[in-house]
Amino acid sequence: MNKDEAKKAIEAGRTALGIELGSTRIKACLIDDQHMPIAAGEYSWENRLENGIWTYHMEDDIIKGLQSCYRSLASDVEAQYGVKLTTTGAIGVSAMMHGYLPFDKDWKQLAEFRTWRNTITGEAAEKLTKLFDFNIPQRWSIAHLYQAILNGEEHLKELAHLTTLAGYIHYRLTGKDLMGVGEASGMFPIDSSSMDYDGAMMNKFEAAISGKYSWKLREVLPEVVKAGEEAGSLTEEGARFLDPEGNLKAGIPCAPCEGDAGTGMVATNAVRVHTGNVSAGTSDFAMIVLSESIGVHEELDMVTTPSGMPVAMVHCNNCTSDINAWAGLFKDFAKASGTELSADQLYTTLFTAALSGDKDAGGLIPFNYISGEGVTKLDSGRPLFIRTQDAKLTLANFMRANLMSAMATLAIGMDILTKEEKVQIDSLTGHGGFFKTPKVGQTILSAACGVPVSVMESAGEGGPYGMALLAAYRVWKGDKESLEDYLDKKVFAQAKVETLCAEAADIAGFASFLESYKKALAVERAAVENVG
Repeated sequence: MNKDEAKKAIEAGRTALGIELGSTRIKACLIDDQHMPIAAGEYSWENRLENGIWTYHMEDDIIKGLQSCYRSLASDVEAQYGVKLTTTGAIGVSAMMHGYLPFDKDWKQLAEFRTWRNTITGEAAEKLTKLFDFNIPQRWSIAHLYQAILNGEEHLKELAHLTTLAGYIHYRLTGKDLMGVGEASGMFPIDSSSMDYDGAMMNKFEAAISGKYSWKLREVLPEVVKAGEEAGSLTEEGARFLDPEGNLKAGIPCAPCEGDAGTGMVATNAVRVHTGNVSAGTSDFAMIVLSESIGVHEELDMVTTPSGMPVAMVHCNNCTSDINAWAGLFKDFAKASGTELSADQLYTTLFTAALSGDKDAGGLIPFNYISGEGVTKLDSGRPLFIRTQDAKLTLANFMRANLMSAMATLAIGMDILTKEEKVQIDSLTGHGGFFKTPKVGQTILSAACGVPVSVMESAGEGGPYGMALLAAYRVWKGDKESLEDYLDKKVFAQAKVETLCAEAADIAGFASFLESYKKALAVERAAVENVG
C-alpha cells in the first residue's frame, strides 16, 4: 500500500491499533486493512525498585507513558500522511502479564503495582501449587493476592477489583472490567473446556480463605472473553484518557485486552497446536501450544492462547537487560574515542561479532540476572561475569557468551518440556529485539533448543503488532472464522519468513556452555547471598 492509499485508509478508519506496555518501552502499531504496519509510536520507561518491590507509578509512569506513546503515534501519522488521527477501525491494548493491581469499589488503587518481575510470593506460590496440584508461579496475580492474605495486608478489606496492567487500561478505555482468556490465564488457572477460570480450583481457594473477607474471588476477578468477542467500545472518557489533546473520537470497537505472551503468539502465527514461539526482549519466554496435558513442573507455566488453547510456557525474567547495559558501556567508550554510534550501528556490530566467537564462548560465563529467576530457583539476582584463567577474552567471545547467557535459563526450562515430557517441537518462531540483527539471535536460539528457528519480517514489531492483529480480528473476521484460520489465510499467507538451523558445532558449543553455566549457578547463588 502506497502513502496515498494508507492516508485514505487512515481517514476512513480502515485501520487497527495495537498498544503494548512492555517492560522498557510502550509501543503502538497502526496497521492497515492489509495487516501491514503504517505508523508507530513509542515511549521508553523503566521499572523502579522501591522498598524491595519492582513497580511503576500509576500517574507518573503508566498514564504519562501511555499518553506519550499515543501522542508519538499520532505525530507519526501526521508527519507521514498529513492528517490527524481521529479514529481507527479497532483498538487493542496489551501489557506485560501477571502482577498485582488491586482496587476498591470506586477503582481507587489500594497498593503499589507489583509487576511480574517480583519474586516475593514464594510461600504463596508453593502453597497454591500444592492446593491446586497445578503450578502457580510467583509472578501470577493469584500468588500475589494469596501472599498479601498470608501477610495480613490491611488493604484487602477494601478489595473489590483485582486486575493486571492490560486489564486496568482496558477498563479506563471502555468502562468494562474484562480481559482476554490468555491474559486471564496469568491471573488464575483456566479451564480450556469452559474458557473460564477453573471452577474446582476456585472453590478450593474460597475454602482456604473462608470467613476472612466479605468478597469472593470470582467477584473481584475480571470477566474472561475469547479473542474476537465483544469487549466494549472506546468511551468519551476513554478517548480523553488516551488522547488528552481531544482529536480521537469515541465509539471505536475494542478487542479483549491480552498479555504479551498472547500477542507474541499472534505476531508469530503460533496459535495452532504443535506450534511454538519465543519472545525475547527484557524477559524471554517460549510458548508451545499443546494437544494434551502434561505433568506439574514449577519451571513450566500452563497458560492459553488468545483463543483458549492450552500452552506450556517457559518464562524467564531476564534476557536482554544486561546486554543493554554492556552495550551502553561500549557506546560510552566509542564516544570517548571520538565516534558516535547509533543504536542500530552499536547493536548490529556487537551482535554480529558473536558469530565469529568460539562455539562455547571460550570459557566466559556471564549471568544476566538483574532480578530473580523461578526456573533456577533464585528469588533475587546479581549480574555477574566469570571467566577461567585461560579463557579467551575477545569481543566475539564476550558477546557470544552474553547472548548464550540470555538463552541459558530458557534452555534449562525447555529441556524439561522436551526431555522429561517428550513434547515434540518441530520448529520455533522468534520475535522481539533479540532477533532484530539478522541470523544472530536465530543461531543462538536454534543452538539452545536444537530446532530450526524462523523469523518473520515483523520480528522486530513484536507485541504491539500482535495486538493490532487481534484488534483487526475483532472487527474484520468472517462468520465463525477462527483466529487460527484468520492468521493463516488473511495475515501470514504471503509473509516473508527466514528459517535457520544451527550447525552441529553451534549446538554442541551451546551444550558445553550450558553445562558450565549450570555448575556456576552456585557462584550466582553465593553472589545473591553475599553481595548487596
